[in-house]
Amino acid sequence: MTQRLQRAQGRLALGFAAPVAAGGPSRLADLFQHDPCRALLPAPDPGEPTTAILITTSGGLTGGDRLDLAVTAGAGSDVLCTPQAAEKIYRAETDEAAAIDLRLTVGNAARLEWLPQEMILFDGARLRRRIRIDLNGADARLLAGDITVFGRIARGERFGHGLLADRWELRRDGHLLWADALRLDGEIAARLAHPAGFAGAVAQGVILSVAPDPAVLRDRLRAMMTEEAMTGAGATVIGDLLLVRLLDGDAARLRRHFGRLWALLRAGLGRPDRMPRLWHL
Repeated sequence: MTQRLQRAQGRLALGFAAPVAAGGPSRLADLFQHDPCRALLPAPDPGEPTTAILITTSGGLTGGDRLDLAVTAGAGSDVLCTPQAAEKIYRAETDEAAAIDLRLTVGNAARLEWLPQEMILFDGARLRRRIRIDLNGADARLLAGDITVFGRIARGERFGHGLLADRWELRRDGHLLWADALRLDGEIAARLAHPAGFAGAVAQGVILSVAPDPAVLRDRLRAMMTEEAMTGAGATVIGDLLLVRLLDGDAARLRRHFGRLWALLRAGLGRPDRMPRLWHL
């Protein structure tokens, strides 16, 4: 008799609308949540927009688990979304992969900040993730990112076998602006160590910024990278997208660099050039 393992099938959908009165906070318009996904809406700190904290009550994902997440910032709204803590992808007991499907939608004249915590891939983890971002209107602004850590570094563990299949798609008004795909399978440790691959990095970061004057922001980022000797970081502009990538052999250092660069890019959303307090908790 084949053993049937219990699997998590979480769903979360958040929708926000513009303030009722000018200068007021954006409003929660829609909410659907199904275990193990939850959302908290704390009072934001001064200068911060309406804030949603995303929680996975299971503490992490393993093979066969699935999360479907959707956040919509309606026209004229201003929203910050961030996980409560790092997402852990545990070793899979079978060939089944965990799956995360994330969809971000930004309306015209809306601002959405998707601020990540680390996603930690345990050795033997199997994950398929798809991130789709839709910008609706010429004035939709976005700041979104990801930090992936290849193993439980503090325990001396590396992500040496398993699967990471990761795909990003960014569209404006239905037209594809940027797509990126990464697949790590088979001899993962060798690929992470190879000079033409990850060159020994134990963590990677990516930041997407869609805001006015991307070339100006890029030049400011590059100056910071040089000043602070961020040798594994780079920034480029593709149309109106500012793309930042980071690689580092020290996961804690990558997080610090990520936070410094992110704080600078918040200016593109008209926000304070500091990290939200929740990111440090």
